[in-house]
Amino acid sequence: MMSVSVKCPHCGKSLMDPSKKLNGKPAIAVRLTYAGKNAPLYLSSLYGSYDVEVGLPIPLSKIAGFRCPHCKADLKSTRKCDICSAQMVAFDLKQGGQVQICSRRGCKKHILEFQDPNNELQAFYKSYVKSFK
Repeated sequence: MMSVSVKCPHCGKSLMDPSKKLNGKPAIAVRLTYAGKNAPLYLSSLYGSYDVEVGLPIPLSKIAGFRCPHCKADLKSTRKCDICSAQMVAFDLKQGGQVQICSRRGCKKHILEFQDPNNELQAFYKSYVKSFK
């Protein structure tokens, strides 16, 4: 698996937390909201990994909110999950493009999109190859 580096699609600040590691890589750090409470959420930056560390218990199949820890903007996408119909959550890739994950606890749907497929796919591939060295 390869590690992705993401930023907020609103303020452009990095969502990577080098002080918090999941799977040996810097975690993606956001704020999670559920039932009127909020807490930090750390997501694995390894594309395809579902490892998380959360300070707020969310029951399986419930939908949570995701916010940028810097600008507090809601990170929900305009896209709905084609598996469970929950709102998707969007993170911009630092190299360009976007990663989206489902906001429903337990749903494994995620999407990787490139705006400029030639350049971004090449950068993604180079990063992928580096992860095996």
